[in-house]
Amino acid sequence: MLYYLTNIYLAFIIYKEVIMLDNVKKYFEKFGKQNDILIFNQSSATVELAAEALNAMPSDIAKSLSFYNKDGGCIMVIVAGDKKIENKKYKQTFGLKAKMLSASDVPTLTNHEIGGVCPFAVSDKVKVYLDESLKSHEYVYPACGSHNSAIKLTVDELEKYCDNFTAWVDVTND
Repeated sequence: MLYYLTNIYLAFIIYKEVIMLDNVKKYFEKFGKQNDILIFNQSSATVELAAEALNAMPSDIAKSLSFYNKDGGCIMVIVAGDKKIENKKYKQTFGLKAKMLSASDVPTLTNHEIGGVCPFAVSDKVKVYLDESLKSHEYVYPACGSHNSAIKLTVDELEKYCDNFTAWVDVTND
């Protein structure tokens, strides 16, 4: 019985990821970029796995970090894959302590599952910020809604295609 329930749960997760990936593909249709999405036969759910799948440096991965805002919504900060949030800078920038979304709130607030969170086709409750750490890269690779997808973009393209883009910030360690 447990085996059966586990398989049903896994099928449900895969189904949700397919829908989320399709939402991102539809989002990119308006820019003519839907065919630029890369799909891998392996997981790209973490910076290390994405770098391996892409044969890229971890710093080239555009990592999506999601935090609670004051109003019950989400602050999504896209940072270079080798960077971490510096709490002092975060608090100075956003006026509150950095508190990451709980696993159960990630899909509700971002429209994406953990491992596929990206700044495309996001909920209206999300404000997307790009961190200055991205500017040193010619190309970056953000996820595209599933645990095995990404897209290669210049930093200017990332800003252009981000859903609910709000501002550039400097909130990571040096």
